[in-house]
Amino acid sequence: MRWFETLKGRLLLGSFLLLILFGIYSYFSVRFYTDQMMSQVLESANRVSDVIKSSVHYSMLLNRKEDVYEIIETLGKQPGINSIRIYNKRGEITFSTEKVEEGKVVDLKAEACYGCHDAERPLESVPAGSRMRIYTGPEGKRILGLINPIRNEAQCSNAGCHSHRAEKTVLGVLDVRMSLEKIDSAITSSQLQIIVLAVVLLIIVGTTSVYFVFSIVLRPVRNLMAATREVSSGNLEHEIPIRRNDEVGELARSFNSMTQSLQRAQKENREWSMTLEERVREKTAELQKVHQQIVQIEKIASLGKLAATVAHELNNPLEGILTYSKLIGRRLRKADSKSAEIEQTIEDIELIQRETARCGNIVKNLLLFSKKQVVDYALVSVRQIVDKAEQIVKHHFAISNVQFEALLPPEDIALLCDENQIQQALVALFVNAVAAMPGGGKLIVEVKQEPNEGDLSILVRDSGVGIAPEDLPHIFEPFYTTKKNGQGVGLGLSVVYGILERHGGRLSVESEVGRGTTFTMEFPKTGTGGGRSSFPAGTTQRGQSSES
Repeated sequence: MRWFETLKGRLLLGSFLLLILFGIYSYFSVRFYTDQMMSQVLESANRVSDVIKSSVHYSMLLNRKEDVYEIIETLGKQPGINSIRIYNKRGEITFSTEKVEEGKVVDLKAEACYGCHDAERPLESVPAGSRMRIYTGPEGKRILGLINPIRNEAQCSNAGCHSHRAEKTVLGVLDVRMSLEKIDSAITSSQLQIIVLAVVLLIIVGTTSVYFVFSIVLRPVRNLMAATREVSSGNLEHEIPIRRNDEVGELARSFNSMTQSLQRAQKENREWSMTLEERVREKTAELQKVHQQIVQIEKIASLGKLAATVAHELNNPLEGILTYSKLIGRRLRKADSKSAEIEQTIEDIELIQRETARCGNIVKNLLLFSKKQVVDYALVSVRQIVDKAEQIVKHHFAISNVQFEALLPPEDIALLCDENQIQQALVALFVNAVAAMPGGGKLIVEVKQEPNEGDLSILVRDSGVGIAPEDLPHIFEPFYTTKKNGQGVGLGLSVVYGILERHGGRLSVESEVGRGTTFTMEFPKTGTGGGRSSFPAGTTQRGQSSES
């Protein structure tokens, strides 16, 4: 960018133009002052010439030459008058304060005479402006010459002492020469003073302009540019110091206010972005849970259909095997002689009975898992459900050295549910917990309800061996079991999951290997008196659930 295109260059150029205009003004001021002084000098010289002429007028009428010469001699000695002389129309000097000039004839073409004799015929009347001439004397100093014609007045032409013919209009010329040395010195001194004053003023004005440009304009503009660069680089905390109350100060306040507004907007955007990210994570987690539940439901539904078909086909043959094995066992026990071979056969028959009974239980569980059960909803005491479930497995607790503890609210809570199914779910969880504590331990059942009769939760917490992290995602899948040696079928937790799903609730698990497991049964918000405000989707009070 060229310098005159910048703000600094333009301001300096404007200041320079102002200085030039001021210099031109000073020049014309000096010229005007000089012209005024010269005008006054010329006017004064004209008055002096008239005074001399008037002083000798009366003596000239009386033809008293000695008086005329004496007056002229006296006036010629006044300061500023160089010489006074009188010469006739022919150019002969009849009198002069410089005696050496008397009797000489002046050159009519010289400076003193060309005003009247520059034409073929001398002028009868010389204009006022042509009477004066300024020329340089022998000593190099300026001299002002003023000629004043001595006219043939009526008093002079009629006088008897030295009468002149009336046709003569001019009898002679009074030539007064005045030195301009003092005037020139005064003009030079005044010009010098004006020039010095102008230079001083130019310096002051120039310095003030430069100070104004750099301090009043350029410095705030540079601060504003630097602040703008800071803000554009992302530093919204930068502020311009405010030291003035003019327009530049107001601009700085507006800039600072803008940066503060940008800071607030950036902070709000950052907070909103963080909140949005958190909400996205929460919704993503919820969607993942819902997806897992849907996948689990689909698995249960598809496996339920398969289980129903398999259970139906296996139930009758297993029943026949069990019946005939029992019949054969009775016959062998009634035999009179029991050889070792018969005893071994009886043991084999009992093994067939046990395994067949176990297969029957598997088939029973398959039917329980797959069939569309009737849900009989009623308001039931949660304390009552927990107590009944405890009574069912109480003997099992004692045998397995498991300590049972129920943490129930002081006020009883009523739950709208199918009592038998919720009880069945609790028993299944209790049995699993006991199996997870082979050396004994502690089983805690805790009932919680959110304030203002909110969601109800039943927690079953054991101090067992826990569940491995790789098994946690699959524990609710049908036929998935962590029990070894064929001790489990893998349908217990799937049945509990289905019961909670039919009640519109949710079953979740938290476990840590070596520190125990917690199963949480969550039921939706209840209505007045602790009961559910509505039936689960797809059910009636005594209708069939649509889930398999």
